[in-house]
Amino acid sequence: MYKYHCLNPISDIGLEQFTEEYVPVSKPEKADAVLVRSAVMHDMEFSNELKAIARAGAGVNNIPLEACAEKGIVVFNTPGANANGVKELVIAGMLLASRDIIGGINWVQENEEDGNIAKDAEKAKKKFAGCELEGKKLGVIGLGAIGVLVANAATNLGMDVYGYDPYVSVDSAWRLSRSIHHAKTVDELYQDCDYITIHVPAMESTKGMIDKNAISLMKKGVVVLNFARNVLVDEEAMVDALVSGQVKHYVSDFPTPVTAGVKGAIVIPHLGASTEESEDNCARMAAKQLRNYLEHGNIKNSVNYPDCDMGKKGDNTRILLLHRNVPNMIGQFTKILAKDNMNIADLTNKSKGSYAYTMIDVDSTVPDSVAEELQEVKEVLRVRIIK
Repeated sequence: MYKYHCLNPISDIGLEQFTEEYVPVSKPEKADAVLVRSAVMHDMEFSNELKAIARAGAGVNNIPLEACAEKGIVVFNTPGANANGVKELVIAGMLLASRDIIGGINWVQENEEDGNIAKDAEKAKKKFAGCELEGKKLGVIGLGAIGVLVANAATNLGMDVYGYDPYVSVDSAWRLSRSIHHAKTVDELYQDCDYITIHVPAMESTKGMIDKNAISLMKKGVVVLNFARNVLVDEEAMVDALVSGQVKHYVSDFPTPVTAGVKGAIVIPHLGASTEESEDNCARMAAKQLRNYLEHGNIKNSVNYPDCDMGKKGDNTRILLLHRNVPNMIGQFTKILAKDNMNIADLTNKSKGSYAYTMIDVDSTVPDSVAEELQEVKEVLRVRIIK
């Protein structure tokens, strides 16, 4: 039996992926796996029973990744599962910024008791006139799951789309419309585009990347959209740009005291992935990834350990070793197995930064003494045996 705990409400469609071999438990300390959305886990104590955490979403800033890695706890996220929901809201954000739809709606509400409202609206609507998206230049920074969808959708709206991503994956490149221009530097987007939308992860290298200098390179009256992470934008610099008119609108999905209520800022209450479909997709992917890891040892979409896949576990016993990424680990593992006359049927090893993962199939049972000896190898963080 595998035990799981949900720190947040998780879509039933996701939980239905679990078989009768999976049972929910009321406390995370008793769980083999935890599913989470927004609950903050940084102050939690993790039991030795916990083997994996699955974030039903893309961002993992609520999870202590290093601490989990050190305990041999694999942390998964669900990249792309909510991409369509975010894409649609980005398009809505561009429309809200190009046409003063919000101002027009507010005017109607303010004049709801006007018996002559239809006629007066014809006079008032000039104040809310805007421009069309067709023919405008859109710059997309980051061509991952969401960025590709936004770029393709904008192309279908008749926009002239420029994409920048020095690390674009082969899969994303295949899905990208051939009509999208590939910018060689991000400065090209800043200088040429009427709309700029950012879709990169929050890392030390990207935090605050839309700063005073970047904004100064942009066209006067540009619209900047941020549906990725609020820390990617220097919000103080953005407010200054809104006040000066350098930026016409800043569309953000992240309410903060700095931008809320600022004229020109269109701030949405973090609705990007708040659709039934997105929540279902994220939960479904999270549960499938947990099953694949718990039952077969395979890792896909981990943020603290490398992806590694040896397919479904057959009749062989599978040994799983989570360890630090240092030399001669495999040599030590195979030496221990050879000493006990254990034949290796298959082996794979992958690394990611400071951590590595080794999967070994052997054609015999693994005595407890061998598992204990493997665990005692310096730099080994966790040993799992799937019989």
